[in-house]
Formats: sequence, C-alpha cells, structure tokens
Amino acid sequence: MSREPRKPRQLPLDLGHSPGFSRDDLVVSAANAQAASLIDRWPAWPAPVVLLAGPAGSGKTHLAAIWREHAGAVEISGSDIAAHIGEIGAAPVLIDDVDRGRLDQDGLFHLINTVRGAGSHLLLTARSFPAAWGVTLPDLASRLKAAATVEIEEPDDLLLAGVITKLFADRQVEVDPHVVQFLVRRIERSLSTAIRVVDRLDRAALEQKTRITRALAAETVGAFDAGQGELEL
Repeated sequence: MSREPRKPRQLPLDLGHSPGFSRDDLVVSAANAQAASLIDRWPAWPAPVVLLAGPAGSGKTHLAAIWREHAGAVEISGSDIAAHIGEIGAAPVLIDDVDRGRLDQDGLFHLINTVRGAGSHLLLTARSFPAAWGVTLPDLASRLKAAATVEIEEPDDLLLAGVITKLFADRQVEVDPHVVQFLVRRIERSLSTAIRVVDRLDRAALEQKTRITRALAAETVGAFDAGQGELEL
C-alpha cells in the first residue's frame, strides 16, 4: 500500500522577536509588585543604593532596564568598576547581576561613596543577598548592609500567565487560555523559560502550519524537559 507523501514543513523566518523591556511590557503581580513600585517611585528612593534580589528568571533585568531608561543611568560591569568611576560624574549607575563572576570590591566601595557624595543612586541586581557574595572588604560589607533591599519572588501563576499571554500577543498570535494555563503548570517558573517556550511554539506552529494547541504545547514542553529546547521539533 502506497503512502501519501509528507507535506514539507514551512521553515519559519527569524523575525527577531526579542522580548520587550519597556514599562508597558512589564506584567506586575504579587511576586514583583514591591520592586515595580520602587522602580516607579524613583528618584524618591529610601537609600542611595538599592538592591533587587531574586532568582534567575524573576524579571530583575527587565526592571533594571526600565529604571536605566527612565533615570538615564550608566550601566557598568561588576568586575571592572574602578575603570569607569571617573566617567560617571553625577549620573545614576546600574550594575546588573552584580553577584555573577568576579566582583571588584574596591571599585564597588568607591562607587558607593561616589554615588552618595553626588546625591545620586546606584541600582544593583543579584540572585542572592550580599551576605552570600563572599565580600571580604569590611567597609564594603558595611556599605551594603545600609542598602535598601527588595526581594523579588519566583513568578507566580498570575505573573507567568500574563507574561506568556503578552509574549504571544506581541507576535500577533492568538492562543486559547487553556493552553496558557497548561504552560503555566508545566514549564519552569522562569520568565526566561517562558520566552524560550513561546518562541519554540511559535516556530513549531509556523513549520506545521497549525494553530498553537494543547497537543503542540505538550510536544514542545516535552522537548524542553528532555533537554532539547534548542532543537528543531
């Protein structure tokens, strides 16, 4: 018995759907409401140095990007702070993921003093609190204890569902609410994972010329669970 030839799959064009980092793109829930409120209140901050601490994928970088744009902040790396202190002047400063990699402790100590002296602000984001950074400079440890710290929790169901819905809407893709809820229950609680899953689902739907259904979502999530998230389905 002859088989019908398989339909060739459509190769999706890479249209560059990068995640938006504007204030309008931010979905707020109980998990990040305190941090979002703090960003919105700038420059009326409780301290010159503010730390946003939360797990990977909790949206720290998004909040930091909103503040950087709003405040006109200078962003520098935590590993070579001293090399840039002379260029900062009185501008606000952002260091994203300050606890990733080597920390320029002397540079951070002098940067905090510079920011305080200029009446400006420094925003730090990190996965952990300063006590876990391995700080060996006593004066820096003292300065960090005086920082205003806001903890961002892992995305809750409301936040994750809102982000997934918006990511699809940004691509002009309609997805049934029950598919969104399936994804919320199945994927890792991480905004970065949500972005990757939505991208893969959109590509798979284009390849197969079909709507995004629960079955397609299950197939895509299964590929991620198997460690094949970056492979073609």
